[in-house]
Amino acid sequence: MTQRHPAVAATAAPDRARSASHDAPSGRGPSEHDSDRRADDRSDDRSDDRSDDRADYRAAFDAAHLAMALVDRAGHVVSANQALAALLGVPPQALAGRSAADLVDLASEARTWHAYQEVMRGRQARLRCTRRIKHPDGHSLWTEITLGPVPGTGEVLLSVADISDRRDLEARLRHLQMHDPVTRLPNRALFFERLSAALEASSYEHGGTGRIGLCYLDLDGFKAVNDTLGHRVGDRLLAAVAKRLTRCADQSGYGRTGGHLVARLGGDEFALLVEDSTGTEQLADLARSVLAAVQEPFDLAGQRLSVSASIGVVERAAAGTSATALMQAADTTLYWAKADGKARWTLFDPERNAHRMTRQALSSTLRPAVERGEFQLEYQPLVDLESGVVRGVEALVRWSHPQFGTLTPNRFIGIAEEDGSIVQLGRWVLRTACRQARRWQIEQPSDSPVFVSVNVAVRQVWDSDLVGDVAEILAETGLAPQLLQLELTESAVMGSAGRPLQALQALSDMGVRIAIDDFGTGYSNLAYLSRLPVSVLKLDGSFVRGFRFEEGAHPNPADETIVEALVQLAHRLGLTVTAECVETAAQAARLRRVGCDTGQGWLYSRAVAPELIAEMIAARPPGV
Repeated sequence: MTQRHPAVAATAAPDRARSASHDAPSGRGPSEHDSDRRADDRSDDRSDDRSDDRADYRAAFDAAHLAMALVDRAGHVVSANQALAALLGVPPQALAGRSAADLVDLASEARTWHAYQEVMRGRQARLRCTRRIKHPDGHSLWTEITLGPVPGTGEVLLSVADISDRRDLEARLRHLQMHDPVTRLPNRALFFERLSAALEASSYEHGGTGRIGLCYLDLDGFKAVNDTLGHRVGDRLLAAVAKRLTRCADQSGYGRTGGHLVARLGGDEFALLVEDSTGTEQLADLARSVLAAVQEPFDLAGQRLSVSASIGVVERAAAGTSATALMQAADTTLYWAKADGKARWTLFDPERNAHRMTRQALSSTLRPAVERGEFQLEYQPLVDLESGVVRGVEALVRWSHPQFGTLTPNRFIGIAEEDGSIVQLGRWVLRTACRQARRWQIEQPSDSPVFVSVNVAVRQVWDSDLVGDVAEILAETGLAPQLLQLELTESAVMGSAGRPLQALQALSDMGVRIAIDDFGTGYSNLAYLSRLPVSVLKLDGSFVRGFRFEEGAHPNPADETIVEALVQLAHRLGLTVTAECVETAAQAARLRRVGCDTGQGWLYSRAVAPELIAEMIAARPPGV
């Protein structure tokens, strides 16, 4: 360690003392003075540090690649960095004092403008939004704007990021996502997005017709093209169809959007959406042009193909319509076009749709209705034409539907046959009718009790053990087999072979009578009658109606000749004949004259409750 010379030390000490005495305030010692000086020195150091920090921040601000600006609370640019100036295409000094909101178009949308004002007033911490701004050279930029306060200052930091490349990529990806790769048409997702937008109230409340139309089409037999020629040819066909549909839409489009949206919904299904449609005639014209365009032959890489299309057409007011409801109507109408023969267009019919909806509702509730006991039987008398005495009754089922009221068999029997519930329902009808016939027999004993006739569907013969069911029910109710008659339609009986014929033969051997219902409307294979175990022919009402005098015209003598021949043939084969739909005394007289055995119709009675049939039975003369 270097030693200081005593003289130097002595000389320095008085100097320090004088300096301290001179600098120190009166009454304060040297130690206090030194402390204050050190504090002042530290304060100066911090001030220098802050200056250095601000300089560093400023340098970073100017050199940053992110476009930024400091904005005062009045919304004016205090300073902007080079990146923002380059982004906006102006010198940095030209930005000072400019309105930040104007620079990045924050006032064009009410919601964004409100949020901007809240940030400037210190009521909201941050604003982030996307804005499209225009560069002085004419091209547009997509930018992401961020605005937030700078802590410890009264200023706000505005940052602007160029996201144009990202937006372009997103747009390309969305296009791929929303378009079909085979036809390049909008796909199902984009179609429903456009449809939903068209149905929003704001889209039709201001201008336009307020209506919307849809052509929903399906290529007839397209599966055969794929199966026989391969999916590559099938894809080419779809692409060619798409071009023709687009051409048709462009030629007829004059709506708000300048054209109609053509989309591929999947497979061979296409849709043409018509916004601001002018009515059904416009949609009909479009459907006709599409149908004609599709039916023109296609030449595909040496393959000449001809196809057709089925089109469902819907046109209605946009208000009160949902995308789901519109598509359901279009799908239903397309189904009608297919069912009506294909290669056609069909316009949505509300009445036909109501019938379909009713049918669907009935189908879904038919099976539970049997279990809930919603069915009951009414009976129509079968009257001896000579004596006028009730010989039997036909059981007719009625459905007391909780929504649609009382339904006759023609409203639901066909549905029951389709879904198989006819087996369950038919078994209930058979048991109820046999039980009622036995009750009449017990309550009013007679040498010739009335028989009951029950309709049987051919599906009951195939899908159930009809012979076993009949045997079980007869044993359960105690009704004699001779008092049960089963009616089958002519189309079900004629040509029967195998199991149906065996079942009919077994029932006949049991003693049950078999009747052919609506005879004369089906095959009428008279030669086959001799080989069937049939007891009764029921002539269709169309023959009997020909016996009436209508508007002064005499009845057709050919009808009477045909009926007389049928009656004679039946009698020669040992069969009895019942005439249906007897409504007048004149008809009954003619039927009696040609030898018909029994009649059934409104002349005698409509189908009535069992209590009224009991009164008819009681009114018969004794011993009859």
